[in-house]
Amino acid sequence: MATAVLALQGAFVEHEAHLAELGERSFELRDADDLSRPFDRLVLPGGESTVQGRLLEERDMLEPLRKRIADGMPVLATCAGLILLAQRLAAHDDKGTPRLSTMDVTVERNAYGRQLGSFRTAARVAGVGQNVPMTFIRAPRVVEVGAGVQVLARIDGSVVAVRQGSQLGLSFHPELDRDLRLHQLFLSL
Repeated sequence: MATAVLALQGAFVEHEAHLAELGERSFELRDADDLSRPFDRLVLPGGESTVQGRLLEERDMLEPLRKRIADGMPVLATCAGLILLAQRLAAHDDKGTPRLSTMDVTVERNAYGRQLGSFRTAARVAGVGQNVPMTFIRAPRVVEVGAGVQVLARIDGSVVAVRQGSQLGLSFHPELDRDLRLHQLFLSL
């Protein structure tokens, strides 16, 4: 099989490069016709969650992807992808934008400020190891987790990496760093 990478908008090419480096075949999901191609994993990249959510709905991809994820298909969601997975957005953020809503978390959008507030750091990620590089660009943070959600990493007390079953949600962009450990974790799900 292969990994499908949502390619409506955002940082999808970088994910494809990391997957290729690990020997994983991938292809781009751009419209509903692409859903007929065989795939057993999904990457939801960073970018603009509002744009991605609307395009998923307009292109009749939202419900089919929601069903596959709910049925257990492994998914790696970074930055905007995490927002798409979240069942809830912080009250001041929720403008009714279409989302997949499959992960039992509440997310606050742009929690680290605008583009100028972007930063890099490294931290321990449970199940991955120490000194995992993390690049935050207009990043969300998880402000609440449900009972079935495992917190994998925190930065200054804020939750920035979570896992629920076969769903892996990251506030940051592992595709923008050379470290492949988070993509390896995804492929192991």
